[in-house]
Amino acid sequence: MRNVSVVTEFVLLGIPHTQGLETTLFLLFLAFYLFTLLGNLLIFLAIVSSPRLHTPMYFFLCKLSVCDIFFPSVSSPKMLFYLVGNSRVISYSGCVSQLFFYHFLGCTECFLYTVMAYDRFVAICFPLRYSTTMSHRVCAILARGTSFGGCIQAIFLTVLTFQLPYCGPNEVDYYFCDIPVMLKLACADTSSLELVGLVSVGLMPLSCFLLILASYSCIVGSILRIRSAEGRRRAFSTCSAHLTAILIFYMPVVLIYLQPTPNPWLNATIQVLNNLATPMLNPLIYSLRNKEVKSSLRRVLHRLGFLPEES
Repeated sequence: MRNVSVVTEFVLLGIPHTQGLETTLFLLFLAFYLFTLLGNLLIFLAIVSSPRLHTPMYFFLCKLSVCDIFFPSVSSPKMLFYLVGNSRVISYSGCVSQLFFYHFLGCTECFLYTVMAYDRFVAICFPLRYSTTMSHRVCAILARGTSFGGCIQAIFLTVLTFQLPYCGPNEVDYYFCDIPVMLKLACADTSSLELVGLVSVGLMPLSCFLLILASYSCIVGSILRIRSAEGRRRAFSTCSAHLTAILIFYMPVVLIYLQPTPNPWLNATIQVLNNLATPMLNPLIYSLRNKEVKSSLRRVLHRLGFLPEES
């Protein structure tokens, strides 16, 4: 029998080809991370504290803000920790946790964007049925369903990855534990699992994206049938923020998976921006053109002492 040593910890090598840039990257990513946490926390407080915003659309936006607080927190603290010269070592269980929560929160957000598109579809295409179709009970079921679906997907992908033996090299050529880089370290044939993982990771967001496209095709058709220009403008304004957020969310995925030849540095850079920049931009996207959210934000900032009392 061969003596096989089991890996108990991994070493995160970070973003490829960035040696000597640790201080610059630390300051940049720390700024992104802090603005992400602050922006989404303010959106959450603005929605919770304003009874006028207790509607299905803002209920789902509130959950999106919570996801955007935790999603970058999966990989960013450890990345910031080793960028300032601390240990790059992560335990086996820590690596499992990173991979699980990354896909759990990522998949939950993907399902959540789909539910938000359905909410806009019902609001614009069937306005008279909106209050009954999107009741509190239905919203709660849909919100729990996004988390449940994300959890199932994450469990499947985590078990798929860590059922393999890890007994050889333990250096992860990335800044956090993700499926492609982990499969490279496995002491077994991973070709079939790579195919299953790629289909699973790719099929879920593609299905959600097609459902979103179908919803917005119907929405655009309904908006164009509105006779008044003001009515069309208000309907487009309601959907524009959500469409912008969807495009920003899916663009990195398309750039990564449609490359003819994988580029580790480009993939890592896009992934970092997806993990940090996208959650940071969402509060801006949903508040800049929304008077109700801006008004509620001003009240929150006033209560916190950051804004003077309005005259």
